[in-house]
Amino acid sequence: MEATGGISALLEYSGLLRPRSTATHESDSLIPPTSSPHIHDSSSNGGEVSIRIIGASEHDHDRLDPSTTTSTGVQLQPCPTDQSLSVPVSSTVLDAQEDSSRAADTQFSSSSTDAEAADGAAANNRDATYQRYDIQQAARWIEQVLPFSLLLLVVFIRQHLQGFFVTIWIAVFMFKSNDIMRKQTALKGERKIPILVGICILFTLHVAGVYWWYRNDDLLYPLIMIPPKEIPPFWHAVFIIMVNDTLVRQAAMVAKCILLIYYKNSRGRNYRRQGQMLTLVEYLLLLYRALLPTPVWYRFFLNKEYGSLFSSLMTGLYLTFKLTSVVEKVQSFFASVKALSRKEIHYGAYATSEQVTAAGDMCAICQEKMHAPILLRCKHIFCEGCVSEWFERERTCPLCRALVKPADLKSFGDGSTSLFFQLF
Repeated sequence: MEATGGISALLEYSGLLRPRSTATHESDSLIPPTSSPHIHDSSSNGGEVSIRIIGASEHDHDRLDPSTTTSTGVQLQPCPTDQSLSVPVSSTVLDAQEDSSRAADTQFSSSSTDAEAADGAAANNRDATYQRYDIQQAARWIEQVLPFSLLLLVVFIRQHLQGFFVTIWIAVFMFKSNDIMRKQTALKGERKIPILVGICILFTLHVAGVYWWYRNDDLLYPLIMIPPKEIPPFWHAVFIIMVNDTLVRQAAMVAKCILLIYYKNSRGRNYRRQGQMLTLVEYLLLLYRALLPTPVWYRFFLNKEYGSLFSSLMTGLYLTFKLTSVVEKVQSFFASVKALSRKEIHYGAYATSEQVTAAGDMCAICQEKMHAPILLRCKHIFCEGCVSEWFERERTCPLCRALVKPADLKSFGDGSTSLFFQLF
């Protein structure tokens, strides 16, 4: 009894048994003391207590053999709560293990995802750092090279001071002349003959003055397709080509100015013919400008100092490339000639008096009575002069925006001149 009381006190102290208010409540413990397979008697174990949680198979065995015997030979009956206690314990443990495994898997996957994201962010940061470093290095290199480059540019300008300023002057003069020609062309019948004559004289004097200033150089030979006498240095060849290209365009503006004088009071069909003539002059100029650099570069590449084979190869390649561009310019020139010889209007036809009366006999562009009315393919009627000027810039009807004029040869009927340099 003393041993049994000591065991009970130890179980109550460990929390496995509820405290007993009377002696009759000793059997109200959480784990019944009478189940011998779980709790061994202290007489055979030296006062030690052994507790074991059984599984499902052992629980079935205990259910089949409810009477057990302790090591001392005392037979104990299992408490009715033993069966209900064993099953929840085993299922609870399995559920807990499953939940812990799921949580571990989820935590591992999330941690691996976070690790991959962190690695990607770190790689991006390294790349951005390297890019910033490269940009900084490039900026430092530019800072170091820029002053030296500026010094070389100053020395180059000083060595070619006269040619540098002459090139800038004639280019600016040509750009301004192009604006003057476009404004005079847009004035139509309001153009003044004395102003046009003065413009012609000014442009002619400018071209003659520049060629007279460089009369001892090789500027005039390429104009008649003759190579220079001596092999020009590279920058001198570029100077010859740029000056000739600019002055030839200036001379073409004189011819266009003469056309504007001739078509001063043009209306209708005459205005359309004026635009066609200006376009023809421009395409003839483009063809001549494409041929103009050829003698200079031919003499430059045909340099025997580099060897006969090398110089002949370079010259042949240049002439081959040049032939391609010349063929294109020839085709454009013949297209402009064909457009000039075409009598009919390819974007419409002349309207009858009944069609003009039905349309109101009022041009929607100039807001005046129609002169030589043209019926477009979209059935709208305009003055021939107004719609011809419109189609110098657009291809659609001024009212309904329907596509009327097909995309064909570019027109220079507004009096403009191509501003791109023909260097090669």
